[in-house]
Amino acid sequence: MRSFFFILFISFLFACQEHTTTYTAGKSDVKTHIQQLETAGITPQNYDSLKSVWHQLYQDPTLSSDSVSYAKVTYHLARMYGMRGEDSASFFVKKALDFIEPTQGNLDEKALVYNGMGNILSLQSKAHEAGFYYNQAAAIVLSDSLVDLSAEAKSVMLLSAAQSNNATYQLSLAERMIREAIPICDSLPAGHISHQRVLVQMIQTQRARKQPADSIAPYLRKLEELHRQHPTQYNPAYLYESKVFYFEKTSQTDSLVHYQLLKMQLDEERNNVSAAHPTDVKNLFLDYCNVASTYLLLGNTNLAGTYLLKAAKLKKEHSEMILKHDEIYYQKAVATLCEKTGRKDEAIALLNHTMDLEEDIYQEQNTQAVAEMNALYQLQAKDRSIQTLHENIQINTLQLQQNRLWLIICLLTLGLLALGIFLLYYSQQQRRIRMEKEKVVLQQQLLRTQMEPHFIFNTLSALQSFIRLDQKDRAIKYLNRFSRLLRSSLELSREQLVPLDEEVETLENYLSLQQMRFDQAFTYQVSIPEDQDLTAIMVPPMLVQPFVENAILHGINMETGNGHITIAFTIEAEVLKVTISDSGKKIIPGIKPDHRSLSSTISRERLQLLGKKAKLKSITDAKRGTVIFLNIPIKG
Repeated sequence: MRSFFFILFISFLFACQEHTTTYTAGKSDVKTHIQQLETAGITPQNYDSLKSVWHQLYQDPTLSSDSVSYAKVTYHLARMYGMRGEDSASFFVKKALDFIEPTQGNLDEKALVYNGMGNILSLQSKAHEAGFYYNQAAAIVLSDSLVDLSAEAKSVMLLSAAQSNNATYQLSLAERMIREAIPICDSLPAGHISHQRVLVQMIQTQRARKQPADSIAPYLRKLEELHRQHPTQYNPAYLYESKVFYFEKTSQTDSLVHYQLLKMQLDEERNNVSAAHPTDVKNLFLDYCNVASTYLLLGNTNLAGTYLLKAAKLKKEHSEMILKHDEIYYQKAVATLCEKTGRKDEAIALLNHTMDLEEDIYQEQNTQAVAEMNALYQLQAKDRSIQTLHENIQINTLQLQQNRLWLIICLLTLGLLALGIFLLYYSQQQRRIRMEKEKVVLQQQLLRTQMEPHFIFNTLSALQSFIRLDQKDRAIKYLNRFSRLLRSSLELSREQLVPLDEEVETLENYLSLQQMRFDQAFTYQVSIPEDQDLTAIMVPPMLVQPFVENAILHGINMETGNGHITIAFTIEAEVLKVTISDSGKKIIPGIKPDHRSLSSTISRERLQLLGKKAKLKSITDAKRGTVIFLNIPIKG
């Protein structure tokens, strides 16, 4: 009966969701595709198409580089093959295990693969190895409440581990697993199979632990209520079997045989309806033996013999499906019947045969246990090796992080040092630039101070000439204009930059003063841009005047009285362009001019200090005179 329950539950595990969607392989992202396939239920209609899609993913050459995704694909292939009982399930679940086990984390995937591995080993009758993997899956469920598994999957893993521990007589551990599974099963939807399974397994465990009937009764009442609420969703054979265990404990033989007969009728119906299945045959064989044994307790040898004959007939028809354990149980029942009917020699012979069978079973179990223990030792050694590998990886990771931290500290130190050097260099550069600017300013001021005495000297020379020639009115008028020009010059000399309109006004005062000095020997014209705000344009003071002075003294004929000077101001791209042209001066052949204008030289030096935009250009024509082009950077 237990084997039937186990096979049934494996089928349930492999088909726990029901949908009808059929999938075909597409070109979408592999991980997304896997997630979509995982949500698809397996039905007879879509089984082949789903398996084909999983195989396409399995054959994808890029998948093996992703251990987790590869493990998922191989696990689901194992799941599908397992539903049909095909040997390929073992191959694929082992591949899934090989890929998922060395990874860090991924506990949900590991739990699924461990549980699948336990299923495969159980079908191969390797109880101890199966228990190892079942307990690995259960340990994940118990150790991490946040593991990404559904309540259904958690209940399956805990109950599978409990059933495996029950089979290997680790009964306390089995009971613990079942108790942990009870609240999880309670959270599942009404009618779910786990509601029955957890109660049946608890009753079986309490019976195996030889607990009194009182320990079975609460769970039996819950099982009865479950079947009452859902009479068509649960197999009543489990309820009848549980009642058999209870009445066996309470020695209520009549009730015991009643539920044994009910269970036997269900198993007979199952065996008659469908083709012979090893589990169904085994369950019916044990039913006959159990009923016979109960009738022997009641002293009814006729009915006992009837059911033993049925067991013998079933054994003859399906001898390959009857296990040695069940054969022993049958032989003991027949021996008891022989004893009660006076055939003691036959009874002794049968008991001797059962002893031989028990010895054979013991030898087989012992051999298998040794082999499984050796396999378990290798598994544990593998686990230790993986654990050591993980610890080494963690140590290497920590060392790498430490090295990375030191590298970052060194880089930060070097960066800060480089930043400090840069800031120091930048500070020195800024200081040098400031000093150069201050030097330029001082040079400008020095040159202006050199120009002002020169201008005053020339003006006083003209005034002296008026006084010497006894031209008092002209001297007074000249002195008056000179005072205004001098006051303006003094005001401008305090500033590094002055508005253009003030500079033009000072220049016109100077030209007017020079006209008086040379007795109206020339005329002049000053043109300024009408569309510009001259008050907002700042230029160095007294920069144009020396070139105008040079044009007056050396660019016109004073004797003729028809000299002319033109001064034009234009503004282009933050540059003040000044054009100074004179009417020209007749040059006497053989005489080379020896005058060198100090003020013009000073102004050239001042221009050089104004930067790259400042330019000076001179064009001389013997007939038309000289034209001076000045480019002066301005600030607005």
